[in-house]
Amino acid sequence: MKISKILFIVLFSGLLFTSCDRNRVYEEYIKIDDYVWQNKNIVRFEFEIQDTSSLHNVYINVRHATIYPYNNLWLFIKSSSPNGLTNIDTVECVLSDEKGKWLGDGSGDIWDIQIPWKMGVRFPIAGNYIVEYQQAMRVDALPGIMDMGLRIEKKDEK
Repeated sequence: MKISKILFIVLFSGLLFTSCDRNRVYEEYIKIDDYVWQNKNIVRFEFEIQDTSSLHNVYINVRHATIYPYNNLWLFIKSSSPNGLTNIDTVECVLSDEKGKWLGDGSGDIWDIQIPWKMGVRFPIAGNYIVEYQQAMRVDALPGIMDMGLRIEKKDEK
């Protein structure tokens, strides 16, 4: 009786956590070596899209330490579609407010923030896409960036 109760709780918890993120199509974080993002180091994400009819939201995920010396992070973002077309964006990720208070979720000296990049977009072609980040902060070594991430989710149809 006790084992079946524990099994039920474990299964229910698993369903609860997976159902909360049912819109996720892709999410990955890439660790930055020694938490110092070198200007020449490109962070590369490759993912497959099959659904060309749904709208999607695309987010930039940043995990940084409180030692990060700036209130923002400028990125060059290169995106490539399956047919070889590429696009380059320059994006500012605001990490703190005007008073220096970190935005996002924090635990101790680690902060996570999710920045909307492309909202309500449709991927026109099924296949493999590539997104690459390069830090564009005009310094060769950018301290305090721990991980960079990309999240793609289906947009809620409300």
